[in-house]
Amino acid sequence: MARSIKYGKITIVIFLTALIWIWADLALDEKLPDKPATIVVDESVSPKLWVSFNQASEASIRITLSGPHAAVANENRRLKEGQIRKFVFDVVQEKMDRPGNYALRLLPFLQKDKQIKQLGLKLESCDPEVLDVNVVELVRRTLPVQCFDENEMPRRAESIEPSNVNASVPPDRTLVAKVQLTSSEIEQARVSAIEKTPYVELPGGQTRDIATRVKIKMPEASDVLRDYTITTATLGFCLSENLQGKYEVELLNPTDMATVSIKATPAAKQAYEQQPFQMILYVLDDDRRATAELRRTVVFDFPREYVHSDEIKRNQEPPTARFRLIPLTSSELGTDE
Repeated sequence: MARSIKYGKITIVIFLTALIWIWADLALDEKLPDKPATIVVDESVSPKLWVSFNQASEASIRITLSGPHAAVANENRRLKEGQIRKFVFDVVQEKMDRPGNYALRLLPFLQKDKQIKQLGLKLESCDPEVLDVNVVELVRRTLPVQCFDENEMPRRAESIEPSNVNASVPPDRTLVAKVQLTSSEIEQARVSAIEKTPYVELPGGQTRDIATRVKIKMPEASDVLRDYTITTATLGFCLSENLQGKYEVELLNPTDMATVSIKATPAAKQAYEQQPFQMILYVLDDDRRATAELRRTVVFDFPREYVHSDEIKRNQEPPTARFRLIPLTSSELGTDE
């Protein structure tokens, strides 16, 4: 008598076998090699210390991770979304909280990360293998307070109260307490004083807020700019190394360069007059090939700090210089024929 085939049992066996193979496949660790990560100094751990990686507050590294398929896939998705894995360096926990230079072995440090373990991931390797850690003890010093705009250019304030504050800084650094103002804050401070928190900027980009807040008053806009005419302006020539010592610049209209009309504060006007040159003529290498006189608009050489604080502007169109390049003779060059 023929034995009947039990298709139901066969289906169950196939299904269970497939589950076993799928589970076994998922259970195998996958690798996610050579991915970017960063190590960041935890500055809150010891405010009296300046901890850095070669004077930087963070270091870029490469890591190789492994783990179950789901965990690796999730980590890969994070990386594609720009979420780079970040590790926090605690100088106290790593027993490096005394001044000096240390060598941090990265792999053992990274493998202790709790979040990596919770995700079921393992750190297989990293590059570099060792990171230099610099620990400097900060000292208390009195620093002058200076204002800066959003472009990190100095801005002259009418008053800063207090004008000096105490801050913890490296012993071998000359620093200032900075206050950064937005354009709207500058305009607001022209009307009435505003309160801001100053900070000290350590080498490598680290910043530390200072506990003492300051009140800043900026000069009123109506009192900032006045009309001035400078009648003793000097024109400077800017040449590359290819032309210097080989050509002489002959200015054909010097009287057009002698006077400059500007709008400025008294301080900006004085600083502008004290510069070696009030205008610059840029001479190009190709100018030596010209067969006729050359014409080029000059550039006003305003002091940068006063330009960014809107304390000096031109009150005329820049003049056009007429000039030509004259090759120097062998005797003029100081060489024999």
